[in-house]
Amino acid sequence: MSRNLVLPFFPTPPEEYDQQYMSELVRAFSIYLTQMQNPGEGRHTGLALTNLQTDDQGLAVGELFNYKNASGTMGYIKIVVADASNLRGITATGSVGSVTVTT
Repeated sequence: MSRNLVLPFFPTPPEEYDQQYMSELVRAFSIYLTQMQNPGEGRHTGLALTNLQTDDQGLAVGELFNYKNASGTMGYIKIVVADASNLRGITATGSVGSVTVTT
């Protein structure tokens, strides 16, 4: 195991059936199963993330997306946090006055 888990104690079996022994054995297996079902931390030598979306629309806090900045450059992985949004598109238009062209 690569995780720092405290392994449960499995008692030595008695010569004959003992209810206390069976209770301890069931408890030890319950602890072991709980530890194995908990994903814990991840440690990886390599990781490939494919088909990530480019914004946090519809993602839960802690999920990843491929960030695309205003110039369209991609390649940054961001983690969704509760207090920051990453919009799907950013566009703006504006006008000031008018222009007359004569030829």
